[in-house]
Amino acid sequence: MAVTLAELARRFQGRVRGNPDLAIKRAASLDSAGPDDIAYLSDRKYLAQLTSTAAGAVILAEPDAVHRTGPVLIVENPHLCFARVAQLLHPSPAFKPGAHASAVISPAARIAASAWIGPHSVVEDGAEVMDAAYIGPGCLVGPGATVGARSRLVGHVVIGDHCTVGADCLLHPGAVIGSDGFGFAKDGDRWQKVPQLGRVIVGNSVEVGANTTIDRGALDDTLIGNGVKLDNQIQIAHNVHLGDNTAIAAFVGIAGSTRIGKRCTIGGQAGITGHLEIADDVHITAGSLVTSSIRQAGAYSSSLKAEPAEKWRRNAARLHHLDEMSQRLKTLEEKWQQHSEEHEN
Repeated sequence: MAVTLAELARRFQGRVRGNPDLAIKRAASLDSAGPDDIAYLSDRKYLAQLTSTAAGAVILAEPDAVHRTGPVLIVENPHLCFARVAQLLHPSPAFKPGAHASAVISPAARIAASAWIGPHSVVEDGAEVMDAAYIGPGCLVGPGATVGARSRLVGHVVIGDHCTVGADCLLHPGAVIGSDGFGFAKDGDRWQKVPQLGRVIVGNSVEVGANTTIDRGALDDTLIGNGVKLDNQIQIAHNVHLGDNTAIAAFVGIAGSTRIGKRCTIGGQAGITGHLEIADDVHITAGSLVTSSIRQAGAYSSSLKAEPAEKWRRNAARLHHLDEMSQRLKTLEEKWQQHSEEHEN
């Protein structure tokens, strides 16, 4: 499809400088864009690329527009506008409703007439697939599970029994919703499995990345709020609660029964131990380890940056003696305090 700059400005509250009738067909980066493409710039360290890009138009904030001579779409937030333009120009592939001949659908399942069930997918007893939902190839919708209206399971996605995925969700290949949580009771030298009887309840407009796993609750439910965005290869353990519009990057692990507030962000490879409370609007940087509750909004870090190996080995050796050094320092402070008091007297 092609959309004029004038139409993009009207849809996304922008202002055109240059030819408003320029037809835009694709979204692209500044480096790769051609004359039919639109790109954007939100980080000023890339300003020099505005003079070399072949993009037909560029989405810019007002202060940066002076650096480009060609057509510009001026908006308050270029990154957000670009996301919306890209969605308009590159919509999800359309599909015809129905079911592939190889799909296995229980007679006791409820499938909306406008939904699609793809090749080799299975929809079990009591499951419900709602209006315009897309179940891609090789998916499993377990007994009593629900996939909400307009949600899209790209392929090889598992929705465990009695788990619920809300409306307008996107689940990428390999996502597993409702695997058993890691629950075992010690029985001498052995482990006795604790049945995981809860569900996973996923809200509306949630995105779940490839090979991300969300465990069902042990007794109560694991809850994923509306608008949550999860990257690839995240592990969310049983009974975790994620607040609305929280975003989590790849390789994060969240242990059981932790509750994370609304609008939080968690950087890649962070780890969060179990039974913690994380307040709304908390931002945890990449690689951090969170072992205690965070009660106030703000940014939190606990990682150490990489440094030359020899320097790290010296520092690591000193860390082993940190408690001893602390005790020695305390003793010296006490002696100094005693000396100062004797001198004053």
